Amino acid sequence: MNEINTRRMKLSQIQALIAVADCENFSEAALQLELSQSAVSHAIASLETELGVQLFHRGRHGAQLTPVGERVVSHGRQIACALEMMIKEAHLEKGLQGGQVRIVTFRSVATHILPGIIAKFRSCFPKITVSITEVYYTQAVEEALRSGKADIGFVSLPISDEFETREILRDQDVVLLPPSAKLSSAKITWEELAAYPLILQPAENACSVPLRKYLTTSGFPLNIAYELSEDSTIVSMVMQGLGTAILPRLAAEPIPTSVKVCSLPADFERVIGVAVLRDGLLIPAVFAFLDLVKSAAEVDCEGEFAINPS
Repeated sequence: MNEINTRRMKLSQIQALIAVADCENFSEAALQLELSQSAVSHAIASLETELGVQLFHRGRHGAQLTPVGERVVSHGRQIACALEMMIKEAHLEKGLQGGQVRIVTFRSVATHILPGIIAKFRSCFPKITVSITEVYYTQAVEEALRSGKADIGFVSLPISDEFETREILRDQDVVLLPPSAKLSSAKITWEELAAYPLILQPAENACSVPLRKYLTTSGFPLNIAYELSEDSTIVSMVMQGLGTAILPRLAAEPIPTSVKVCSLPADFERVIGVAVLRDGLLIPAVFAFLDLVKSAAEVDCEGEFAINPS
């Protein structure tokens, strides 16, 4: 038995084999491959000679695969599929040799979560630039994604169904009290909370809506004295003794040592997620960044994303 020299086999022969098998006709296969019929016939004949078997029954009604031809073309399709995957991998890599990932987020994520992820991303893909836009509200994140001004957004979940989202962490709300505050335990009571003027984020803030709904369960009339958007301003107001604030832990950090921190009467948290526009056209660089975010979220499923509480 003569040994088959696979080095003499050509990709063009495998492509001709698949085309003739699909078309069941040499002339139609030639049209599909944009070759002459004689070139296709020669490719099949050469392949049959190299393999030492007949791959097609030829006749007036076209070309039909022989039993061994059926088995051989099955392997040929696998080779063609593998080649396509090679090309896709190459294109993906070329797509990661440049471009830009545009992120829109609120401050606490930009401050405490994104720097580490971006540093790791840049080490893997140094030629891709990353831009960050900070906004105050999740609604502004949605609008930036919707208008095409950003590729990836970090939001408080849930949001509109027009976005694909993934939870990345849960951020517990804490109570910030002035330095002069006197508390009997690490968890404030509703009655104690009602004794302080409250500093909250504005009602139109997406994070503030569920918090205010939660506060209505207290059974005590709460005094909302100030409504401020900037987290650092709220913390400064508390430090000056102007009231008590309720903020997600990440939004409150860094918390001055003089400010006292305690838990709410019942746990309350915000769910932070990453979002992209559903059915949006995303470049490979964006997918690579999302993969890194998702990977980090899986590693830090116990809340390790969050900075350590003081």
